[in-house]
Amino acid sequence: MSSASSITAVSSSSLWLPKPSFSPSKFSKFQSYPSLPPSPSSASPPCHRHRVVCRSGSPQNDSADFNFSLHDALESSGIDTSHAREARKGFVTQIQKLSDIERDTSISINRCVDLGRTALYIAAEDDSLISHSSVPLPVDAFLERLDDLSMGYCSHYNSSCRSSRENFLESIEKYLYVKKGFRRSSAKNQAEPRALYLHSVLTHRSGSAVMLSLIYSEILKMLRLWGLLDFDVEIFFPHDPHGLPRAYDKQKSKESDQPHIMTVQMLLEEILRNLKDAFWPFQHDHADSLFLSAAHAANCIDKSNGIEESGYQLASAKAAQHRLGRGVWTSVRFGDMRRALSACERLVLLQTDPKEMRDYSILLYHCGFYEQSLKYLKLYQDAKSSSSQNESTNSISSLEEDAVQKLIVRLNLIAMEEGWTRPSYVRNFLGNNSEPW
Repeated sequence: MSSASSITAVSSSSLWLPKPSFSPSKFSKFQSYPSLPPSPSSASPPCHRHRVVCRSGSPQNDSADFNFSLHDALESSGIDTSHAREARKGFVTQIQKLSDIERDTSISINRCVDLGRTALYIAAEDDSLISHSSVPLPVDAFLERLDDLSMGYCSHYNSSCRSSRENFLESIEKYLYVKKGFRRSSAKNQAEPRALYLHSVLTHRSGSAVMLSLIYSEILKMLRLWGLLDFDVEIFFPHDPHGLPRAYDKQKSKESDQPHIMTVQMLLEEILRNLKDAFWPFQHDHADSLFLSAAHAANCIDKSNGIEESGYQLASAKAAQHRLGRGVWTSVRFGDMRRALSACERLVLLQTDPKEMRDYSILLYHCGFYEQSLKYLKLYQDAKSSSSQNESTNSISSLEEDAVQKLIVRLNLIAMEEGWTRPSYVRNFLGNNSEPW
């Protein structure tokens, strides 16, 4: 594989190694930084446009070359992936800055990773994959729009906002949700993908909870940089379907607020898993596990295990297989293999959960990339065996592991009987199908 087609992630020296043996007590879970001094009340707010630059920490130096399949497969089918590759490189450049401490840093005080830029690189890659446009998504233009949103608060800011911390935070909330009209969309499927991409949320002002949290954090970051925010603030991330992210004074936080604190790693995972959930090609089956839905479509689940199958579930699985066989990338409400693969590859690059390699593997299997599928199943097993986390023993996990073993056996049989020759439909599947259905 050429160097241009190889995506390199800077990470720990091996996949998901146990954490270093320093004492956790030396580091609080959510790191704090000294606040900037308040600006004089008589002075105008210093609203200068510039992005926050990381000045502390350094990228990790070890690397792991995962040799992903998506871009190369598209390229071999005659589809230009140069814009998608550039966006992926930008994403990797940002996540290279994720130290262990930075991963667990709250998004309201994050300094090293430019979350807005990272989210826009995600959007830019997917936009290139589905549009085949000769022009890339203008990441810098949308960053300016994000900055303009923060700067717009300056005209909304007045002395009454500084009468108390509560009034100040309430003024930010009113600015974002009332004056600017941002609202939450509960859609998590591709019928409304614009709620899952930052550039679309900035344009239409409707987005998922994680996107609104990101925008909120960017506003707080800029206000702190300008000296308007001189106390510790946390963002409350809602876990219900309708709540809005809100800022609160960290000094008045309660124990019950802890599960609602969004860290840098959690935010990036949430963005990518929302995309993975939305575009997974095997829907309406085994809602508790995307992997099981794909394994079921591949007949890797024992029918004697008591799982009840409706006619609709069987029809959905057969329809998905039929679409893949005809080389159809995507179908309304039935997923999009390109964006599902890209989400999985970026989750693997984040290196937060070995199961992401397993899920990526089952998609590769359905694409006919048997050698690569087996490679990632083996990487998953190696990472799982070296992980210090306790393995779950619930019924879903047992079914998943059983399906993994069946898939490994099948892939080894394919290697012995046919070699790693891909089926004839694979080139067509990854090729000339740009229509959104």
